[in-house]
Amino acid sequence: MSIQADEIILGKNVVISPTATIRGLNGNAKRVVIGDNTYIGDSVQIILDDFEIGDYCKVHHHCNFHGYNPMKIGHNAWIGQGTIIDSIGGMTIGNNFGVGAYSQLWSHARWGDPLAGCNYTEITKPMVIGNDVWLVGHCIVSPVTIEDGAMALVGSVVTKDMKANHIYGGAPAKDLTDKMLPQFTVTSNGEKKKMLEQFELPIGIEWIEDNSEIVDDTISYFNITDRTYTKRATDIEITFMKKLQSKLIKFIPYEV
Repeated sequence: MSIQADEIILGKNVVISPTATIRGLNGNAKRVVIGDNTYIGDSVQIILDDFEIGDYCKVHHHCNFHGYNPMKIGHNAWIGQGTIIDSIGGMTIGNNFGVGAYSQLWSHARWGDPLAGCNYTEITKPMVIGNDVWLVGHCIVSPVTIEDGAMALVGSVVTKDMKANHIYGGAPAKDLTDKMLPQFTVTSNGEKKKMLEQFELPIGIEWIEDNSEIVDDTISYFNITDRTYTKRATDIEITFMKKLQSKLIKFIPYEV
């Protein structure tokens, strides 16, 4: 493992492959923050002066993150092997983000010769990706805004902004929401409780429906309404979170 940074904040149980490289553009990064229980795989390259990734993330082998501007990735990200994420224009990614293998997210394009009269010498724009976004795999994304819950099918080439909970596919990607189900359907707390019956709650873990029910700072409360939890970082909580994630269920820390 090689981390070169003036400020390094590593969470609990972080695993970084010995062949991964984390540094700045020209020597040390200014700041690197890696959340609890996050995994960074073999031969990953993170070449950024300001990089932050949240808890319970997985960055699989041979990914490349680079750019001049800060990159911030939220909790529970799953980033498939060989994915490129560019932050030359800036990159902000929300919680519960999934992107399949060999995808490319670009916040800039730069090449055409101005002397030859090129009209597209440089295009640079921040990319903003919301919560619960899923880019299924082999996707190519230009600098756009992707709203919460949007989804792009495998092989999509995204050139325009994606609306919340709409589903896209093709090259260039088109809105297919009228032809197929969106990524999410509203689920009642009653339905959620039925799904969660498969989990036996250990001592120290409780389901709640409202944060007003938080009364004990030794218990990890999991709010099924907004999918937040009171992060205590206990061994029981970490084991339970991993069980939830094995069933694709995701919670993010509750912030008072």
